[in-house]
Amino acid sequence: MKLFAKKILAARSLDPRVDLLRGLANWFLFLDHIPHNVVNFITLRNFGFTGATDIFVFVTGYAATIFFGRMALERGFVITSTRMLRRLWQLYAAYVVLFVIYIDIVSNVAAQYGTNEIIDEYNVIGIVDHPIRTLMHGLMLQAKPLNLDVLQLFIALLVMFPPMLWLMLRRPNFALAGSVALYVASRVFDWSLPSFPTGSWYFNPFCWQLLSVLGAWFALSGPKLTFTLQRLPLLRAAAATYLVFALVVTLAAHAPALAAHLPDFGISLSPTEKENLAFYRVIHLLALALLFTYFVPRDWAPLQSKLLQPAMKCGEEWLTSFCVGVFLSFAAHFVLITGPKSVTIQVLVSVSGIAMMTAIAYYISWSRRQDGRPMLRAGA
Repeated sequence: MKLFAKKILAARSLDPRVDLLRGLANWFLFLDHIPHNVVNFITLRNFGFTGATDIFVFVTGYAATIFFGRMALERGFVITSTRMLRRLWQLYAAYVVLFVIYIDIVSNVAAQYGTNEIIDEYNVIGIVDHPIRTLMHGLMLQAKPLNLDVLQLFIALLVMFPPMLWLMLRRPNFALAGSVALYVASRVFDWSLPSFPTGSWYFNPFCWQLLSVLGAWFALSGPKLTFTLQRLPLLRAAAATYLVFALVVTLAAHAPALAAHLPDFGISLSPTEKENLAFYRVIHLLALALLFTYFVPRDWAPLQSKLLQPAMKCGEEWLTSFCVGVFLSFAAHFVLITGPKSVTIQVLVSVSGIAMMTAIAYYISWSRRQDGRPMLRAGA
């Protein structure tokens, strides 16, 4: 391990901003997964090229590098690799449980309430005609049930993470260059992973790995970047300008009247560009990261305020919050398509879902603390 990496990791602890960003990303993902919901107009994807998934992947790469990097420094890379494999198994187990229960609930709701269009909407149509084959492909991460694609992506990225971390701790610039090369090659040669029954993964892991590696690179280069930002106001101005540009282009995509007055920038906000992580999305995320790092330092006082604690708790228990959010988004969607069409109901189910995600995150955190307490001796 390089001496500079040892010094940086020895001085780093888990960043409280990570929990804040992962918590907000979990909330935004929950809202984005509810179609025809007025509340999801406030999520990040409506104000630029970057969405909640982009933030999630980048921040998780950042946090994993600090956590597992410190572990490698203290306990060696072999032991650290086994801990990463254990985390991989936890993610896969969560996906399998979520997948099986998810398709069962969707199928039963469609049969009981006569809403068969939900089966097609949630990409579980194969479970009706070929249940065993669909389950087998699901276990191999080749099925594409709606809203589970983010968890599939995280599993693929964690498979790639051990060799990437090993190289990042020794040759960070070389690791980043290799990631960029894989990103470019996957876009040029159309590399991806196959899905069942047709097509490919919604989030191409060969492209999206770039955000995870960028997060890892930022984790090791954070102090140097902060120093650079303080001395280069023009860089901050350029980042802010690009964010404004992205905002205008995104708004124009939803407002034809505005688009008619703008030149053609050659930017397509199509699902394919999201699947393969268009380069303008990467630049947008970097601009956000640079400005966020500058304006929200690690010791930012509001991070200790009670107002931000619910989001940070959902970030701390991000896997539980995500899994709960998947079920709650389906329940919210079902309520909206079977109940009265009103903005009040949309706001109510959105707020209720976030409140339930937060309550469960607090319970899981509390339960974990109880497990760590020493038990009374017999007869005491």
